[in-house]
Amino acid sequence: MDTESSQVRVRAREVVVAGGRALLVCVVGLAGSIALFVLAVVSIALVPIGVGVVTTPWVLTGVRAFANWRRAVAAEWSDVRIPATYRPIPKGANPWERCFRMLRDPATWRDLAWLPADMTAGFVTALLPAVLLLYPLEGFALALGLWRVLTDATNGDWWYGFVPVSGQGTALLAGALGAALLVASYHLTPPLLRIHFLLTRSVLGPGEGQLAERVRVLTETRRDAVDTSASELRRIERDLHDGAQARLVAMGMDLGTIEALVEKDPTKAKELLAQARRSSAEALTELRDLVRGIHPPVLAERGLGDAVRALALRLPLASEVDVELDGRPDAPVESAAYFAVSEVLTNAVKHSGAERLWVDVHHRDGMLRIAVTDNGMGGARLDAGSGLTGVDRRLGTFDGVLAVSSPAGGPTMVTMEIPCELS
Repeated sequence: MDTESSQVRVRAREVVVAGGRALLVCVVGLAGSIALFVLAVVSIALVPIGVGVVTTPWVLTGVRAFANWRRAVAAEWSDVRIPATYRPIPKGANPWERCFRMLRDPATWRDLAWLPADMTAGFVTALLPAVLLLYPLEGFALALGLWRVLTDATNGDWWYGFVPVSGQGTALLAGALGAALLVASYHLTPPLLRIHFLLTRSVLGPGEGQLAERVRVLTETRRDAVDTSASELRRIERDLHDGAQARLVAMGMDLGTIEALVEKDPTKAKELLAQARRSSAEALTELRDLVRGIHPPVLAERGLGDAVRALALRLPLASEVDVELDGRPDAPVESAAYFAVSEVLTNAVKHSGAERLWVDVHHRDGMLRIAVTDNGMGGARLDAGSGLTGVDRRLGTFDGVLAVSSPAGGPTMVTMEIPCELS
């Protein structure tokens, strides 16, 4: 019995929360869609005379931000995922290039088509779950005597739904109808909110062009992966040539000299032998560091959580690491996530001026999510030519995404997401 009542309370709380969210989406969606649609139409119409070239990128950026907000709440509130497939804009592009690159992007026109749909059908589908939750309150108020005030004020019947309220009997009938609507709301409010987001996805999500866009993204990420691999091989070759190889060559020369001096000058031979032993130890250390850079032993042996903790322990800043993983991702994904975290932490130490770092690693809904936060000066940008660009490319190979929130004055939060399952 206690379990059933607890389930009813949980469900009732979900219904109330869904109704409130629907009302928020309804109000904000209507106001935002109307304002942004009018601004977008006016700005694009002014492109031929040059004014729109400057204003359109700003307006379309606002449209994208509004659409991304709807994507975020759809995923968080109803688990409806709406992919964003905006084409990248080169860093330092002038207003003319930014304007026409955005206008040539199919995702831009999906956004613009979604705005009128959101202010009409979207408004209705968002309003319905809110009304279904709130409208029964009027029926209960009529049954409790409010009908007298309303009928006196209107000099006639007051309609509640299809019930004309003219006396206490019909008022009780209105209350019964309100109770029926409340029961319906208990069962239908969260699904109706989900229907709104499904409608949003049908317009805002990629349609027939999804395959072509997918091919384009995969082509870019494959090229970036090949470039990254070639660069990594060159780094390994350079490190071997300048480090361990040079020490091994020097050690071989020392051993040759020792062989010649072992009978003539034993004292000198012992000194060179000690030097050769030091060189071998240094070469071994460099080889271990090199191997650790290719694939850290702690990652292979202990998994991503402990590897990230080991990274944090080597930082010169105070750090906190929170890991919630019930298993291990595939080895390539685990390696990409580890080196992405390593690069983000290195950037934070070098450029943020932070005193403290927080790392959160968890897996939920088929997605590995990693957040790195610091209390530094902020101002980090994904398109600023920093190491974050390389991180974005590394994650893109696995359909991962990188998001950076870094207002001036901080804090900075770098969020990484990679779709994967845990073993």
